[in-house]
Amino acid sequence: MKQYISTFLIAVTVAGASLNSCVELNPVDYSEVTPSNFPKTEEDLRALVLSCYNPLRGNWSNGIHSTSERGVMFINDATTEILTGTWGEAQICSELNFFPETQEVTRFYYIKEDSEDGASNSPDGFANKISRCTIVLDQIGKSALSDELKKRYEAEVRCARAMLSYILYDMYGPLVVAPIDVLLNPLVEKPLPRLSRQEMVKFIEDDLLFAAEQLPFPNATEYGKFSKGLAKMLLIRLYLHETVIDKNYYKKVETLARELMQPDYGYKLASDYPSMFELGGQGSANKELIWAIPSSSSGPNENQWHMMVLPTDFKQNGMDAGWGTCTSTWWFYDTFEKEDTRKTYLLDHYTSSSGALIDRNTDASFLATGPIALKYGYDTGVLGAGGLSDIDIIIYRYADVYLSLAEALVMKPGATTNDYEEAMGYVNTIRNRAKLSSLKTTDYNTQEKFIRQLLTERSHEFWCENGQYRADLIRHNKFIQHAVQVTQTPYATPNKELYPLPLTVITDGKGFVKQNPGYDK
Repeated sequence: MKQYISTFLIAVTVAGASLNSCVELNPVDYSEVTPSNFPKTEEDLRALVLSCYNPLRGNWSNGIHSTSERGVMFINDATTEILTGTWGEAQICSELNFFPETQEVTRFYYIKEDSEDGASNSPDGFANKISRCTIVLDQIGKSALSDELKKRYEAEVRCARAMLSYILYDMYGPLVVAPIDVLLNPLVEKPLPRLSRQEMVKFIEDDLLFAAEQLPFPNATEYGKFSKGLAKMLLIRLYLHETVIDKNYYKKVETLARELMQPDYGYKLASDYPSMFELGGQGSANKELIWAIPSSSSGPNENQWHMMVLPTDFKQNGMDAGWGTCTSTWWFYDTFEKEDTRKTYLLDHYTSSSGALIDRNTDASFLATGPIALKYGYDTGVLGAGGLSDIDIIIYRYADVYLSLAEALVMKPGATTNDYEEAMGYVNTIRNRAKLSSLKTTDYNTQEKFIRQLLTERSHEFWCENGQYRADLIRHNKFIQHAVQVTQTPYATPNKELYPLPLTVITDGKGFVKQNPGYDK
């Protein structure tokens, strides 16, 4: 893990030139890296490839998987019953009270570099990083390395580009994607429209199919790097996303899930749920992890989740006060069965710095809105490490394959009784690991009944991991319904299933870029 982090730092330093968005195309900064001197060697290319991992890391300044209000997990889970808050991003998202002017949710797409958003080094959004990957792919293609090496490096970059593209597509709908000929001529102004839905899906799918073909199997992949398994897991998420358009995508999900269950991939469910999120529970020895971000108190990948969720008067298990930015909701907590070990770190009480026991019945306490969404185990080193934990950030797990396959079996056209039985078997495997009893298929023998339970299991299994539960609710037309039930917000309108594009993108698009429906009034 430390070797990966060191290499990552070198890559970020060497390949630090940034591209502006595909809406505003400024010249690439070649002050340190020029076409004439880079890349020449495999090491040069390797540095460029690793730089494409950079926007996907967990880092407050410019990592899309930051375990903070500047990461997609926080923002997306806060639009569901999983997270809420009484101020800031948590409140905005929980109430679905966001609009094109709401930079807290639009910044993931694009933000001007001179924006005053509180960051000392303001990022310029993540749509730019898709263009960055496209430039790197062009440089790989023009290099003198062997075709075998080119394919290997192209696969990593295309997986990075696809992951970024999918995350943003899920949040905002089809993106503006600049082709290489436009990127190589940045001085020629050429406003571009958003891709169509079909074009967007094909763009992501093509990248992932290539990556799935060329990347190594998990057992041959360095921990923290992209593998064949991750590419196929991302394809599963993409295909699930598109089932609202065509239910035949469920057949593709079924095929991919069964492939990931083959021995060649080496995946295996961990025996204990809570320990996966504790110190020492990650790493290559944990065969449930499809992709995790190696994190360290020394950076550059930062897990600051403990500080985000611990109350300002917290003092127990060797840990002190945090920032108290959000909680979970009691609505969510009360959906868990009593014995469910997946709520181990969903704390319904704590000891305060004054020695008092604080719970949901304590007047005017931090727990008034909900339990502490700790998720990760106690890490007593956080206080002396600037609020950062050495527990790795888990993004995708093998349990997702089980629940995705269960959904596909029930929802695909022509599902049979045997499909329901097999699907319930996968759900029960996940439940049994959480120390829960098995459910009977006869009690969930319709799509509506089965999916209602499946969504519950998905929320209990993946809360505060990758933020994809929002997409699960949207896929089954439950997103707005849950928002109203949990918060009674007046802002829960159907258009909130997509976030708005930043106003800057619309303005700079010169009429070519259209705002998402419901936000242009």
